[in-house]
Amino acid sequence: MTDGQSRSPAKGPAGAHKVLAAAVMEAGRAYASRPHRVGEPGRARPGEVVPVAVGGPPGLLRTVVPAQPSCACTVRRAVAAHLTSLPLTPEQLDNAVLATGELFANAVRHGSSDSGDTVTVTVERAGHDVRVTVADRSPALPRLRAAEVAEESGRGLALVAALSDDWGIARPASGTTGKSVWFTLTLREPS
Repeated sequence: MTDGQSRSPAKGPAGAHKVLAAAVMEAGRAYASRPHRVGEPGRARPGEVVPVAVGGPPGLLRTVVPAQPSCACTVRRAVAAHLTSLPLTPEQLDNAVLATGELFANAVRHGSSDSGDTVTVTVERAGHDVRVTVADRSPALPRLRAAEVAEESGRGLALVAALSDDWGIARPASGTTGKSVWFTLTLREPS
């Protein structure tokens, strides 16, 4: 990984759930699970950590975490642990974790308006692709732009575009708020 973090020893989908639980317990907070509907990022009480790993078809991880910068490491570790069970090259795995981190940071910075907001991260395998989706409650759509050399931000979506095979923005389902930003990687056997 590019952030100096070592890879989690946990492997596969079960490992991702263990990483989430361990991260919450390390923080001294209770691990709480509750139902979540796709496309409807939830809301947490201030200070509440709400990682939710929802079971489903093999290759699916869905977690809801507070929209706080301090949760970025937990998100990256859970995604990395989950993706280790898929046929990704080491470079693809690193790219997926970095792109997820960028989307999570954008959701926290631009998509949350108060301390109770949450971000939903979904990782799913569909055929020969893996898709990572980051959803927040803000209806404001991000836009790809060229950042000036001296600017300290504004490169996140360009980085996601460079690291992934495809990416895009999805508006919420009718009657819901927020948006989702996603990227895909085509699965390849490591060489």
